[in-house]
Amino acid sequence: MENLKHKVHPFLMFEGKAEEAMNLYTSVFDDAEIISIRRYAANEPGEEGTVMQAVFSIKGQEIMCSDSNVKHNFTFTPSISLFVTCDTEEELDHAFEALSQEGQVYMPLDNYGFSKKFGWVGDLYGVTWQLNLA
Repeated sequence: MENLKHKVHPFLMFEGKAEEAMNLYTSVFDDAEIISIRRYAANEPGEEGTVMQAVFSIKGQEIMCSDSNVKHNFTFTPSISLFVTCDTEEELDHAFEALSQEGQVYMPLDNYGFSKKFGWVGDLYGVTWQLNLA
């Protein structure tokens, strides 16, 4: 993983769903892309073909992720979330709809005083998103 030196990256740990999640996230937001994926090969500690380490970006913010080869007694929690400022109302509505499918709405899209349109959702993987209109 080149270009990781001297940067702080949010890191998302999945159990076999990292690539699926990255594909969803990069399809939901404007200015989003998968930058790199390194997969487990045969005879490595993770399941062959799953994500050992990957980097994707949303609006210039790089986010790392992986499929853990260790089973843990925890997953994502709403106590940390990704805050994304959307450039258009259409992008915000699309992101909210896509990320809330099979997930959970913590705050429906509305004017909460601090933003003319804001929503907070947990997606089907358990990652939480605070979505704000610019």
